[in-house]
Amino acid sequence: MNQEKQFADGTALLAKGGSLLEGLLKKLAETAMIGSRVDNARLDEHQVVAYRIAVLYSQWQAAKVMLEYTRIGEVETALGIGFCGLTVQTMREQLSYCALQLNHSVDACNQFFMDATGQEFVQQTTGSAFARETLALMERLQTDGSYDLGEEHSLMVEMFRSFAENKVKPVAEEIHRKDLLIPEELIEEAKRMDCFGLSIPVKYGGFQEEPDNIGIAVVTEELSRGALIIGSLITRPDILSKAILKGGTEEQKNHWLPQLASGESLCAVAVTEPNFGSDVAGITTTAKPVDNGWVINGVKTWCTFAGRANLLMVLCRTEEDLNLKHKGLSILIAEKPVDLGHDFEHTHPQGGKISGRAIGTIGYRGMHSYEISFENYFVPAENLIGLEEGRGKGFYMQMAGFSGGRLQTAARAVGLMQAAYEASKQYAKDREIFGQPLYEYAISQTKIAHIAMTVQACRQLTLKAAKLMNAGEGQMEASMIKLFACRQAEWITREALQLHGGMGYAEEYAVSRYFQDARVLSIFEGAEEVLALRVVIPALLKEISTRDAV
Repeated sequence: MNQEKQFADGTALLAKGGSLLEGLLKKLAETAMIGSRVDNARLDEHQVVAYRIAVLYSQWQAAKVMLEYTRIGEVETALGIGFCGLTVQTMREQLSYCALQLNHSVDACNQFFMDATGQEFVQQTTGSAFARETLALMERLQTDGSYDLGEEHSLMVEMFRSFAENKVKPVAEEIHRKDLLIPEELIEEAKRMDCFGLSIPVKYGGFQEEPDNIGIAVVTEELSRGALIIGSLITRPDILSKAILKGGTEEQKNHWLPQLASGESLCAVAVTEPNFGSDVAGITTTAKPVDNGWVINGVKTWCTFAGRANLLMVLCRTEEDLNLKHKGLSILIAEKPVDLGHDFEHTHPQGGKISGRAIGTIGYRGMHSYEISFENYFVPAENLIGLEEGRGKGFYMQMAGFSGGRLQTAARAVGLMQAAYEASKQYAKDREIFGQPLYEYAISQTKIAHIAMTVQACRQLTLKAAKLMNAGEGQMEASMIKLFACRQAEWITREALQLHGGMGYAEEYAVSRYFQDARVLSIFEGAEEVLALRVVIPALLKEISTRDAV
């Protein structure tokens, strides 16, 4: 079966599968929509199948991107066709189940499963022979596949990969095992490399002459390849910067953005509460007006980096009418001293107290995630983003930042997967078992090849979402790749650890850290269930409804 036929068959099969997916979405829209509006209560009657469709649709999009990727060269063609094969196989398994749950097009989905071309295509592209040929090609041409970047972004890859390799990796294990904070020398180096100004316009002291989410994704991936926590350094200033750019006054932009761009001020994001995570509209932390400012009362949790940070982006309820829900929320910037401990407490000179306690976690160590308590904590009036115009608009400012945060989380997942791929491939080559390298066994080669295909698919879909965001679009796509890439990171780090055998379970090998770190990715920046059911599926249903109406 030659590559031209494989490409043609893969393209045709993805088109057929996509048509069936669209039919399922139309059926779901009939049930879950009232006019042009998605009714969450109706959608929730089909949560399980809607969730599966969202994940499947995300992988289907990645496969389409990977077929485009085949234009570059031989290795890219093999990776693209191979990932297409994995996706067609997944669609064959999942479509009939989804159709059965929605009582729609079951026969058509069953026919897709039984399609002879599809069976042959999956057999040819997902087996050990294809994996062996792909790895041999990669070895011969000395490439894991092009990133498909321009010159400027390729230079960024080289620069930040060198930083991750030479400065981050040597200290990553100690940070993780001893639950230390990121060393100050790494933060200082990140400042010198303009990490914190990537999403801030040049006029405010940043690095960005025009929107460059590709650059942000590239830097995030390479830093995360060294250690997930270092890749997270730039996420929080990015979220706050985008909120200020969206809703702040010109005076606020001139005041805060240069501080964030230079790294003079580091920030944490205080949104989640003990009883309200993804359900942001229900948060109870309040900010009440007082002379020349506001006082904050309430508890926030999972506030990563809150000790080391000197700024907290606090989403709180400024309007007393609870019926306003998310329209009663605003963003305040609370200032505090830097604290390097696992616990901190600070009394504001103008009144009130803030205290924090680090929450022990299985991974993602280096910043500490805190539960923080505000007790009549004073914040100056000028620290309300947007001032009076910003009251009640905090949710929308936050979402402007969170779309970028989700894109970065996908890039963090890709960096972590890349590190796991490299570690497992090298270990398999070095480790001998039953008289030959582990790498020579068919099951090892199949695992490693499938990992390589999936990492590249997640990378290319992340970069596509970044391009869309540069054009002011891509919010749904950022959520979609966050959903897909973070799920894949768990599987890939699991397989990488498995290839290490017993040594993968030992802390002396970095792969154990990759495995522990990967687990957080599907939880923060939007839990995968919430992204699927409240972002991706509603967006797809509205898109189909609008298209059909035209």
